[in-house]
Amino acid sequence: MTRRNHDIAELRRLDVAHHLPAQSSYKLQRDIGGSRIIVRAEGSTIYDGDGNAILDGMAGLWCVDVGYGRAELAEVAREQMLELPFYNTFFRTATPPPIALATKLAGLLGGELQHIFFNSSGSESNDTVFRLVRTYWDIKGEPQRKTFISRRNAYHGSTVASASLGGMSYMHVQGDLPIPGVEHVMQPYWFGDGFGEDPVAFGARAAQDIEDRILAIGPEKIAAFIGEPVQGAGGVIIPPDGYWQQVEAICRKYGILLVLDEVICGFGRLGEWFGFQKFGVTPDIVSMAKGLSSGYLPISATAVSRAIVETLRSVDDDFVHGYTYSGHPVAAAVALRNLEIIEREQLVDRVRSDVGPYFAAALARLAAHPLVGEARSLGLIGAVEIVAEKGTNRRFGGREGMAGPMVRDACIAGGLMVRAVRDSIVMCPPFIITHEEIDRMVAIIAAALDQVAETLRALDLPLLEGAGEGL
Repeated sequence: MTRRNHDIAELRRLDVAHHLPAQSSYKLQRDIGGSRIIVRAEGSTIYDGDGNAILDGMAGLWCVDVGYGRAELAEVAREQMLELPFYNTFFRTATPPPIALATKLAGLLGGELQHIFFNSSGSESNDTVFRLVRTYWDIKGEPQRKTFISRRNAYHGSTVASASLGGMSYMHVQGDLPIPGVEHVMQPYWFGDGFGEDPVAFGARAAQDIEDRILAIGPEKIAAFIGEPVQGAGGVIIPPDGYWQQVEAICRKYGILLVLDEVICGFGRLGEWFGFQKFGVTPDIVSMAKGLSSGYLPISATAVSRAIVETLRSVDDDFVHGYTYSGHPVAAAVALRNLEIIEREQLVDRVRSDVGPYFAAALARLAAHPLVGEARSLGLIGAVEIVAEKGTNRRFGGREGMAGPMVRDACIAGGLMVRAVRDSIVMCPPFIITHEEIDRMVAIIAAALDQVAETLRALDLPLLEGAGEGL
């Protein structure tokens, strides 16, 4: 493969001059002289323009499941581009790849989830959920069912509708969100909101908060509950045992649609094809993206139950929703081949029975560090909670978000890409990651914790004696 000789200094200058990156401080972008420029990648490793090799503990952005450098995905894209680079799915037309992909997804989802609407991002997938659910209830003759219930710190995307469905308060500040008709209840975040409580009892309390809100608003006004099986961007929040079964029972009790946002958890991240299969629940709608193509091309999907589609088919009206690139033939062809790779290499089983358990055991070693309050994982997604006092969930400086970014930056400088969510270091490496690479991830995090401990001492923040010792 030919490697291009990029002028990194010029790219950074142009980055500031013309390029607005996603979810970024544009002041910081300018002040630091431009973004880190990633120029190539292979396997589980990315390379920046300064020659640094960085183990990608985030699989791009929760998505590069099959790893980087898959030549056959580039080849199938080329083949499809030469045959048919684009045609839309408006005006009663379709192309072969999205039909084949929809059929494949229906088989993987199973049960009643047999109909697929394609989009280009997870945000668009959940935007589709918003309009589809309200349209469904209108057709059913219950137009008063407008309200969605979601959770605090949920992430469902960045469009106006999907950001409103999400529970990120810092996103709501921009754009006067959420829009009317979205309610947010407590998250099943045991370490942060139920510390010291029996986890199962806490999960039941979190589920009860959903029912309490339903009753406060009026069940006849509730359209759907939406949730991620594991809250990813919220900090890898793994719900206690029994939580999802209770949530499903509440939805069925009041005739409310259950929507599972599988944008991060889908396609094997939790050790099953989908998170709802892992937790043993049956959703009415599933949104998905990221791992659908392993990030090689933008594509997402919204899976809809037979019953909902039969309702939509009961009227002559168009469902006037869709995008130019809904069912893009090249993206669909690449996604279909990506799923073939996952099946051929048995990557879902690898997450479930090999690298997932190894990852959990490796993270458990970090639990002994004086700065670590909890190390948790499910499948190949995990988080490490940073605390000021062992045995508590007390944060440095008496507030969340001071230590996490410092540890993140030290990890990246040490050769590991991770993400900080408040004071959690979160990670979800590619499914192809090796045991040796997992060990290296943990060693870099341990070293970063030691480095940050010294910095915290210098800032005269509370710190337990011995926090500078390594693992």
